[in-house]
Amino acid sequence: MSLPVNQELLDVVDDDDRVIGVKTRGEIHSQGLMHRAVHILVFNSAGEIFIQKRSMSKDENPGQWDTSCAGHVDSGETYFDCAIRELEEELGIMPAPVLKLQFHVSPTAQNGMEHSPVYSCIYDGELCLQEEEIDAGEWLGEHEMDNLVSEAGSNLTGILRFIWRRYRGRKGI
Repeated sequence: MSLPVNQELLDVVDDDDRVIGVKTRGEIHSQGLMHRAVHILVFNSAGEIFIQKRSMSKDENPGQWDTSCAGHVDSGETYFDCAIRELEEELGIMPAPVLKLQFHVSPTAQNGMEHSPVYSCIYDGELCLQEEEIDAGEWLGEHEMDNLVSEAGSNLTGILRFIWRRYRGRKGI
């Protein structure tokens, strides 16, 4: 049986991403402590990116469009193992496709104080969306995604905007 989400045990880390303790997710978020998460950008072979609409029951950014897949790294888990686990749990992707590390996002108040590698992969199979986490999903072309990111009123999470801009390597989109 899994723990309630706010009771999940996560590693607390320092500026250099070294583990300095273990606390519950609830404690980490309420105290603004640095911790670990992953984001995965899932593309199909046509070059479209899959984005997910976060469940309205989520405690953070409910109903907003987010990266293809993301999650907190459990205490003692590696970033890579977390990415594999999240692909299976959230999107039903298994075995996992080849993951490519794109870059690392440093912790800031805007991203919830998370050290976060961003991976990408290509996947053309069926997706099985985790109902508790995801209300909907969409495949978008790069230019469609650029347009959404540049629209002030679009319902995207801040981290998706940041990651997409960095992934595309351009300012101002």
